Amino acid sequence: MFHSGWWSYLSYDESKPKPVLDRQLLRRVFAYGKPHWRAVAIVMVTIVAISLLDLVPPLLYRELIDHVLPNRDGARLNLLALAMLGIPVLSGLISVVQRNYSARAGEGIIYDLRRQMYGHLQRMSLRFFTNTKAGEIISRFNNDVVGAQNAITGTIPGIVTNVVTLGSTLAVMLTIEWRLALLAVAVFPLFILPAKRVARTLRAIRRTAMEQNAEMSNIVNETLTINGALLVKTFGSQRREAARFDSANAAVRDIGIRRARVGQLFFMGMSIAGTLGTALIYWVGGHLVLDGAISIGTIVAFAAYLMRLYGPISALTNVQVEFAQSMVSFERVFEYLDKPVEIADRPSAQPFTHVQGHIRFEDVSFQYTPMPGQTAPAAGEAEEEIDSAGTPAGPAPTRRWALQDVSFEILPGELVALVGPSGAGKTTVTYLLPRLYDPTEGRITLDGRDLRDGAQESLAAQIGMVTQETYLFHDTILANLRYARPDATQEEIEQACRAANIHAMIMALPEGYDTVVGERGYRLSGGEKQRLAIARVILKDPRILVLDEATSHLDSQNEALIQSALEPLFAGRTSLVIAHRLSTILAADKILVLEAGRLVEQGTHAELIAQGGLYAQLYATQFSRQLPHPDSPSDTLPEPAPALTS
Repeated sequence: MFHSGWWSYLSYDESKPKPVLDRQLLRRVFAYGKPHWRAVAIVMVTIVAISLLDLVPPLLYRELIDHVLPNRDGARLNLLALAMLGIPVLSGLISVVQRNYSARAGEGIIYDLRRQMYGHLQRMSLRFFTNTKAGEIISRFNNDVVGAQNAITGTIPGIVTNVVTLGSTLAVMLTIEWRLALLAVAVFPLFILPAKRVARTLRAIRRTAMEQNAEMSNIVNETLTINGALLVKTFGSQRREAARFDSANAAVRDIGIRRARVGQLFFMGMSIAGTLGTALIYWVGGHLVLDGAISIGTIVAFAAYLMRLYGPISALTNVQVEFAQSMVSFERVFEYLDKPVEIADRPSAQPFTHVQGHIRFEDVSFQYTPMPGQTAPAAGEAEEEIDSAGTPAGPAPTRRWALQDVSFEILPGELVALVGPSGAGKTTVTYLLPRLYDPTEGRITLDGRDLRDGAQESLAAQIGMVTQETYLFHDTILANLRYARPDATQEEIEQACRAANIHAMIMALPEGYDTVVGERGYRLSGGEKQRLAIARVILKDPRILVLDEATSHLDSQNEALIQSALEPLFAGRTSLVIAHRLSTILAADKILVLEAGRLVEQGTHAELIAQGGLYAQLYATQFSRQLPHPDSPSDTLPEPAPALTS
C-alpha cells in the first residue's frame, strides 16, 4: 500500500494543469451508483470490517508478550494462536465478498454507461460521424470506460480504505499510548516534504520516457509496415534504419534505468523515514518501559501499527489529484452523452404506413454546418460534399450552401435520375431523403407529410439504399443478407440473390452462403459486393429506392450483371438514382440536373437535349461515350465511361 500510493502520485504529469474536482460531475457519477446501492453499501461495510479486523493482530501480540508468556498460560496461548490464524482467514473471506460486490457495482455502472452511450450515438446524425474519428469513438468505449471502471472498482474503494485505515489505526494508537501516537505522527513531514521535490524529478523523467517511447514506436510504425518496408528495401537502407532504431531503443533503455534508480532512491528514503519512526517508537518506548510507564507488548503493538499508519497517509497525500484524474474518464464519456441529438423524432411523430412514394422537395436549402466546437465555413469558403460511403468526397465548388432553393417532385413509381458535375449536390439530395440530414431551410414531404413529422424508424423501413461503396460486416454472406430482414427464409434469400445475379457465384463458393466475406467484404470483388447490396435491398423490398449506380471501377461483365439486376429492382418503386449510365438516364421518367447546389434543369432526355443547356454539354462530353460503336453487335454492352463523381 505504501509504494502503490506514492507511485500513483509520482505518475501524475505536473506539466498538465492540476485537476479540480467538479461537484456537479461527482453528483452525476454517484447518480449512476444509485441503482447499485446495495452492492455499494456492502462494499463500504466490508471495507470497515476488514480495517477493524486488521487492527486486532497487534493487540494479540501485546497480549502474548505482556500476559500469556510471562504467566505461562498455555490455554490462553492456544486461543491466541487460533485467533492469529482465524483473523487473516476471516479477513480474506470478507475481502472475497468485497471484491465480488465491488465488481458487481463497478461492472454494472460501466454496463449502464456503455449501453447509454451506444444508444445515444446510434441516434446521432451522419454529421457526427463525418466529423469524428472512428478511433476516437472506440477509445471512448474502451479506454475511457475502462478508466471509469478503474475509478469505481479501484480508486474510490482505495480512498475509502485508506481513510478508514488511517482513522481507525490512529484512534487505537491514541487509546493505547497517546505519547507514542504523537511521536509517530511527528514523523509525517519526513514522508510529505521531500516528496514534492523528488516527484518533480521523476515526473520530468516520465515525460522524457514517454517522448522517447513515442519516437521508437514511430520508427517501428514507419519502417515495419508494408509501405515503409518496401521503401527501406528499395533504397537499401536496412543498416541505416537499424542504427536509427538502435539509438532510439538505447535512449528508452537509459531513461528507464534512470527512472528506476531515482525511484528506488526515493523509496529507500521513504523506507528510512519509516524505519526512523519505528526506531523512535522503540527508543522512546523503551525508556517508558524502563520507567515502568508502559509494557513491552505496547511497543511491539505500536511498531506493528506504524506501517498501517504511514502507508495510508502517503497514499492520501495526493488524493485530490488521484481522484480527479480518475474522474477524467467519466468526464470524457459524459462529453459524448451530452452531445445533442440533431435529428430526433418529434413527440407527435407518427409512423409512415402504406406509403405510395410521392416525394416533394420544397425550396430545400442545406449546408454542412460543423458539429459544436468546430468552425463554420465562412461565405466563399470551400465546403466538402459527403460521398456515398459517408466520408468527405472532396471539395465542392466554392460556396456556403451544398443545396439552395431546390424544388422538384417525384410521382409514385417514377424513376428519376440525378446528374451533374462533381460537387453539384447529388449525394446531398440522396442523404436528405432518408433523413440522414435535415434541410437547413425548406421541407421534404412523403405522400404530403413532412418527413420531420414521421417516425425515423418507419421511414427507414420504406427506403432502400444502394451506395457506391458497399459496406459488409465481417460475417457470412447469409448474415449480411439477413441484415435487411432477419426473419427472411433461405428460399426468400436465394430468390433475392437470383434476382441480383449473385446466387450462382455464391453457390460456387466452398461454403456457399456460410462463406465469411472478411473485413468490409474484402474477399469479394467490387461487382460481387455491389450485387450483394442489390440482393439485400431486394430482400428488404422497400417502397422507395435510393441508388448511386457508379460502376466505373467494374469490368463490362460485372456491369452487365448489375444492370440486369437493377431493372427488376426499379419496377413498381419510386426510385431516385445518381445516374452514371446512359441506359438509366434514357429509362428515367425525369432527369434532374444539378450545378453548384442548384437545380438548373429538369425534364426528359429529349427535352433536355433540345434545351442545349448543361445536360446537353454533359451528354456530349461524357454520356455519349457510352453509346455502342456502329460496328459492334447491338447486344454487346460498351465499356463503361468514367463515372461522374458525386
